[in-house]
Amino acid sequence: MNKPPATKISHSACSSRPAYLARNLWSGILFGLGLVAFIDETIFHQLLHWHHFYDKSTTDIGLVSDGLFHAFSWFATIGSLFMVADLRRRNEFWLKRWWGGMMLGGGAFQLYDGIIQHKLMRLHQIRYVENVLIYDLIWNIIAAVMVVIGIIIVFRTRKESQLARGEGINEQ
Repeated sequence: MNKPPATKISHSACSSRPAYLARNLWSGILFGLGLVAFIDETIFHQLLHWHHFYDKSTTDIGLVSDGLFHAFSWFATIGSLFMVADLRRRNEFWLKRWWGGMMLGGGAFQLYDGIIQHKLMRLHQIRYVENVLIYDLIWNIIAAVMVVIGIIIVFRTRKESQLARGEGINEQ
């Protein structure tokens, strides 16, 4: 049997359809969220044993909360990959925009975790040591850098898309 020729995936096709721009972005956001949550759960919860998702109860409850957290990250990652598969099937996948979404989603999740869950809700700390400040700073600075990189890429791809469609940058 002859295989059909591989299709070239570029952003030229999706630059004419704003709906696909949003799908590329959201699939990247979901993937980034799932990936960062998976890395957090695998490294800090399972391998290093620094904390559980919920540390205000018994170790058994902490392990159950880790399992639910792991399931959440897995569903987000798999869901995003189904979206990518659909975009690729339609020849509308734009890797650059997807990377922007991935950085934005991963950084936003990590920033939410570091500020809301660690400090405001106090579900857990990054690590239970006397001086946790250095861990908090590193965690949140990395998250903020990821968010900024994601925003820059998203705005650049939006501008590229508008230029490809012949729109002015200020038109909408």
